Amino acid sequence: MVHLFESNGYYIAVDPASGSVHSLDEVAYDVISLFEKKTESEIVTALLEKYGGRPDVTEDEIRECIADVEELKAAGTLFSEDEFRDLEPKDEKSPVKALCLHVAHTCNLNCEYCFAAQGKYSGDPTGKKPALMSFEVAKAAIDFLIKNSGTRRNLEVDFFGGEPLMNFDVVKRTVAYARSVEKRAGKNFRFTLTTNGVLLDDEVTEYCNREMNNVVLSLDGRREVHDRFRRFYDGRGSYDEIVPKFQRFVEKRGGLSYYVRGTFTHMNTDFTEDLFHMADLGFRELSMEPVVCKPGDPYALTEDDLPVLFEQYDILAREMLKREKEGDPITFYHYMIDLTEGPCIYKRITGCGSGFEYMAVTPWGELFPCHQFVNDPDYSLGNVFEGVKDPALSEKFRSCGVYSHPECADCWARLWCAGGCAANAYHATGDIAGVYEYGCRLFRHRLECAIMMNVAREEDN
Repeated sequence: MVHLFESNGYYIAVDPASGSVHSLDEVAYDVISLFEKKTESEIVTALLEKYGGRPDVTEDEIRECIADVEELKAAGTLFSEDEFRDLEPKDEKSPVKALCLHVAHTCNLNCEYCFAAQGKYSGDPTGKKPALMSFEVAKAAIDFLIKNSGTRRNLEVDFFGGEPLMNFDVVKRTVAYARSVEKRAGKNFRFTLTTNGVLLDDEVTEYCNREMNNVVLSLDGRREVHDRFRRFYDGRGSYDEIVPKFQRFVEKRGGLSYYVRGTFTHMNTDFTEDLFHMADLGFRELSMEPVVCKPGDPYALTEDDLPVLFEQYDILAREMLKREKEGDPITFYHYMIDLTEGPCIYKRITGCGSGFEYMAVTPWGELFPCHQFVNDPDYSLGNVFEGVKDPALSEKFRSCGVYSHPECADCWARLWCAGGCAANAYHATGDIAGVYEYGCRLFRHRLECAIMMNVAREEDN
């Protein structure tokens, strides 16, 4: 199969199995669209009729184009066969490579759309609300990661919540402990932290710029959009308090990695206005994610929102290209794809690794496949003290790759999405092996935009 699409004036063909991307003229686009449906003579007749004797579209040129397509097919870059369906996993017992440490199941904001019950989650077995991770649990988590990482050298720890800065002392002690043992263990730790910014003072800024490889800053965009959901417990919006802190943080961070990450809902389907507002505030590394919530919630995205969202992604791609030419570029997380290298085929098949390579750790040390499964008793994997006690559940996640979904078999984007998010599938269908079709449609359109941007850059060069 070949996926054909038009975007921003470009005619593009994607060969899913080989990963090849072809920038086409209109005639080549039509030839490829008819190539497996009609004979050569039928293609010539159809295109001569379509282009109505245009002097630049002759029978010889059409036949030459058909020959070019035949050559590309023979080279394995068009209409190629998918050779990966029966590929055996590279490692039957994938080592753990990353942990998401929930150092605080509490938050100083009361965000209405929060999937984690305003940062507290639910069903805390300790009976403590709020729950803060002790250093003993965090230390055990680092030991668990080292012990179960096999020969993998580079390991990642994400500090998450709730609001992790409400347990900043444990964050610092955990990093110090990991640094003290990493060389002896033959490991290299990479740390990230996600924060709402309320506690982002000079001390935290200096520390994060020294120790954190990446920092995610939560901002939904325009003041009225951000303050609609991201409020303090007394009802005040948080925009005016956190934006200056984020600006100071990014200024002092220099060239180190960060993301300003927002959430868009049914209330702001014009989310590009929020992204451009963030850019106007001085932020250049941006991400904007669709809300995760129940379908009946007033801020849930609807079927009628989809055409609007597609157009928003188109607007964003065009504006980003424009800003690049003007020398003032911005980065959007979902448009960062590498068409020449990218992840290895095993990563493309198995996805993010939740449940086997990546796990979330609660304040009391319980292991879950990722942050979106925390405190669901059906998805408890074990704990950092005793290890994974339900290997069958871990294996279920490991086997939940792209080829486990019959719905993905003919999807052109399958080797870019790797079967999608297990948590989204679970929330949408009740089964991690299900498919969240709404998310698939958003993903495919984002991917088209990202591919178009790569084609546009190549054309400009």
